[in-house]
Amino acid sequence: MSAARQEVTAYEETRAPVPVQSEAGALVSMIERAARDPNVDIDKMERLLQMQERVLARTAHEAFNVAFAEMQSDLPEIREKGRGDKNTTFALWEDVNEAIKPILKDHGFGLSFKTGRTNDRITVTAILLHRAGHSEETILELPVDTSGSKNAVQAVGSSTSYGKRYTAMALLNLTSRLKADRDDDGRGAGAPTVSEEQIADLADLIESVGANLPRFLNFMGVGSLAEIPAARFDHAVRELKKKERR
Repeated sequence: MSAARQEVTAYEETRAPVPVQSEAGALVSMIERAARDPNVDIDKMERLLQMQERVLARTAHEAFNVAFAEMQSDLPEIREKGRGDKNTTFALWEDVNEAIKPILKDHGFGLSFKTGRTNDRITVTAILLHRAGHSEETILELPVDTSGSKNAVQAVGSSTSYGKRYTAMALLNLTSRLKADRDDDGRGAGAPTVSEEQIADLADLIESVGANLPRFLNFMGVGSLAEIPAARFDHAVRELKKKERR
C-alpha cells in the first residue's frame, strides 16, 4: 500500500462512526465512574441512582407500549360458551386464559392476579407485566356470587373467576361474541365453507409459518379448518402470512 493510501485509510478510520450508547447504559457508566471517585459525595451518588431509576422506568414503559401495540392484532376474539341468567352468554375464563397465554408469551408479557375479600365483597386485581419490567393493573370489586345453589366456597370461586375474566379483558382490550353472531354478513353457520383444497392450503400454510392450530381456530371463531366460511378464506390466509413476516 502506498504512503498516500495509508494516510487516506488512517483518516477514514478516524471518521468511522462511534457506536451510540443508550441513555440507560451511559448513565450506568457514569455511576460506575462516580462510585470509583473518592471525591463524589453520598448525596450526589443518591441523586445519580434516583436518575437511573427514572431512566430505567421510562425505558421499560416505552418497551411495554411498543410490545402491547404489536400484540393487539394477534389477540383473538373469544367465543362465548358460558350461559347465565335469562339466556345471557359470556366467555368462560378458561377459554380466555387458553386463548391469550401463548400470545402473551410470544410478546414478552405475563398476567397474574391478586385477590382479597372484605365482608361480602371480593376484590380482583389483574397485573399485566412485560419482560422489560413495566406493569399495568386494573382492579374490580364485586359482590360474592350467591346465585343458584352455590355453597360459600363456590360463591367465592364464581366471583373470582368473573373478576379474572373481566379485568383481563379490560387490560387487553379483548372482545367476545357468540359464534352465531357472525352470520350477519354471511361468515357463520349456514354460509358456504372452505373447499377441501382450501383446507389443505391452510393446513400447509399453518405448518410452514409455525402457527398454533388451536389458537388460530379460536381466533377465527371455529372448531376446525372445515368450518371456516369460504368468504373468510382470504382473511385467514392474510392473518397466517402476518406471522410468516415476523
